[in-house]
Amino acid sequence: MKKRLEHGHLYRTLKTLDIFVDRALHLYGPDSRRRLFARDYQRDLIYASVANTYLESVSEKADSFHLAIKSTDIGDICRAYINTVRVVGRRVTLDELSVTLAFDYTDEDYYGELVGPWIHGWTGKDSVRGKFKFLTCGIVCTGAPLIVPLISVPVCVGHNMAQKVMYCTREAEDLVGEIRLMLFDRGFYSKELMTELSRCGYRYLIFVPKNRMVKRELESMRDDERKLLEYEFWYNRDKHKYYGKTILAFLKRIYDHRSGKHYDWTFATNTELIELDNMIKEYRKRWRIESMFRVHDEARIKSKSRNIKIRFFYFTYSQVLLLLWALIFKQKVGFKEFLIILNEVAREREEKLMRKKKKV
Repeated sequence: MKKRLEHGHLYRTLKTLDIFVDRALHLYGPDSRRRLFARDYQRDLIYASVANTYLESVSEKADSFHLAIKSTDIGDICRAYINTVRVVGRRVTLDELSVTLAFDYTDEDYYGELVGPWIHGWTGKDSVRGKFKFLTCGIVCTGAPLIVPLISVPVCVGHNMAQKVMYCTREAEDLVGEIRLMLFDRGFYSKELMTELSRCGYRYLIFVPKNRMVKRELESMRDDERKLLEYEFWYNRDKHKYYGKTILAFLKRIYDHRSGKHYDWTFATNTELIELDNMIKEYRKRWRIESMFRVHDEARIKSKSRNIKIRFFYFTYSQVLLLLWALIFKQKVGFKEFLIILNEVAREREEKLMRKKKKV
């Protein structure tokens, strides 16, 4: 099975993972007082990812590793990931591509007491009392068909969604050649977000929830009718009133060949780049980010911790694995097979290091 992938590529992949962990947790450099470095943890991390289990279940070093995570900052983890995207992206000229981005939230279940600002309350169904939430920005369309996680950030209860999206967008802009379009579901329909995106010159397409105004407009239309409406609005933020505008696109009872049913669609956009007839096709590309989350779940490391740094590091580590597979190995093996092969190579490397230590 390993013959399908070059050993040299796999060892360089392990080195990339080492660099990410070392930089995220400050396990390297002359000022580091730590006796263990990323390569000492790497095999256990990959093994936990392959098995979708707790690091404590496969490693005797879990306590020291968690201590290292707690000693870092969320920003350091995020910057280490962005740097990894930048370095790995050069192999496919990611910094030259014109891309479509999608944004979405994903979460992790939490079963304990709701303590601190990072745990969002939940229904209690299936004993899940809370959720850790992460905002993710990913590539869903490029000149080359790639689905790539560009950046993720943890979000606390009551966070400013527009500010988080703008932060992710600015970081993503530095990683790609051009942001052609940004896609959002109805949970991102925000006057502040639309205003900020337009102010910064980003094109967007947002699925609009069916509020009273939207329902009233759709009811006045005939079947198969399509129309554009300029929508001006005001919103309040920090005791100030702001003006904004967008274009609302209404599509009444459009036939869906996949389901054989008719649907009403309403989008908010600030670009004439997309023709009315192509809006649904363009928006459906956003669903690819949900496929990305499903693949990402195959490498999730479990945790019972309520510490957001531990949760975010494990989440980001799995994204690094997904990133490496998507940009380098996807055309050769499936994601799970890639993890299994990488785990074998990590075991071989660990055994070699152990033999060298014994000789010394």
